[in-house]
Amino acid sequence: MIDRYTLPEMAAIWTDQRKYEIWLEIETLACEAQAECGHIPAADARVIREKGRFNLAEIMEIEKRTNHDVIAFLENVASYVGPECRWMHQGMTSSDVLDTTLAVQMSQAGDIILKDLRDLREVVARRAIEFKMTPMIGRSHGIHAEPITFGLKLALMFDEFGRALERFAQLQPRVRVGKLSGAVGTHAHLDPKVEELVCQRLGLSPDTLATQVVQRDRHAEFHTVLALIATSIDRWATEFRHLQRTEVLEVEEYFSAGQKGSSAMPHKRNPITGEKLSGLARLVRSNAVAALENVPLWHERDISHSSVERVIFPDSCILVDYMLVSLRRLVERLIVYPDNMKRNLEITKGLYHSQTILLKLTERGLERKTAYEAVQRAAMKTWQGAQSLQENLVAEQEITAKIPAGEIAELCSLDHHFRWVEDTFRRLGL
Repeated sequence: MIDRYTLPEMAAIWTDQRKYEIWLEIETLACEAQAECGHIPAADARVIREKGRFNLAEIMEIEKRTNHDVIAFLENVASYVGPECRWMHQGMTSSDVLDTTLAVQMSQAGDIILKDLRDLREVVARRAIEFKMTPMIGRSHGIHAEPITFGLKLALMFDEFGRALERFAQLQPRVRVGKLSGAVGTHAHLDPKVEELVCQRLGLSPDTLATQVVQRDRHAEFHTVLALIATSIDRWATEFRHLQRTEVLEVEEYFSAGQKGSSAMPHKRNPITGEKLSGLARLVRSNAVAALENVPLWHERDISHSSVERVIFPDSCILVDYMLVSLRRLVERLIVYPDNMKRNLEITKGLYHSQTILLKLTERGLERKTAYEAVQRAAMKTWQGAQSLQENLVAEQEITAKIPAGEIAELCSLDHHFRWVEDTFRRLGL
């Protein structure tokens, strides 16, 4: 399910191959920085750069003995480098490599998610403009309220994902943080200049103050923002699912030739993409809870967070990438039924004009309670009878005493509800 839609770059970020490539680069950069600071021979740093490599299968075999992934990695690299490898990991601890690598991965994954968000908003903007003035009923509590346009609904979606984009962009500098400060973060055995140079060359900032690990509030924020994005996706998947219900059918997910909706009922056309997205959002939200649980580590560190992060980082990043791409395709190919929107709009025989009349009555001097009750009487007759609200309003003497029948007809117009649509779109930059 995931591979068909996920950008291959996202999946590649979280592979063992990419992880060890980053590990090797960090260790090599650290040796080069050590040489630059005059702490180790420059010739040895050059040998490490030239000969440094690793073999995945060999690392896994060594790890069976060491039960320690970083030591297994270093042993394997040493077998290719030779004597000069003694300078690798000098003054460092495992978390220097692990947390700095994770920062690189979060940064790269974040760039993909930012692009996904921009691509989604581009499609939503185009479709919002397409249906800018397409009337439909707005609903509160699932009940018909007042008219909106389908374009306004999509403009709301555009705005929501604009906040997601802004939120994620603001987050990025706080997770682009590495550390090479040693066992408890004091730089006791490693010049802080080495940390500064390595982080700079990786596109990161050195952590202002770390213990043995970069503090996990940064990572929890990353996952919380991913969870917010997933929840916005869920919100719009749920919206489109409701609008696809047979008795509503104002929009419908694209249904391709040859696609099947049910193993039992050949007529079914189900909102399966929306349902998948709603389900996957639950996983991303649950991973955010796990990330929050990782914040309170013991003293300068423990490794209770490590096993969790090996699962939640690739899972949530790959899922959110998949979900954003899937939602973009859903919106791009969404089938819209303006005639059904018009049909549903007319079900209540104009009841949605009730507030317009109420406000006009109060403007004309009628006490609000009296005005409300007069309009409600006409509305209840409309619910229970065959006549429209306009016809029942005209029959109320308290109303016509303030608003002539001809003016009531003018007020019972969709134009009144859509006066500010263009202005709203301009505010959104659409």
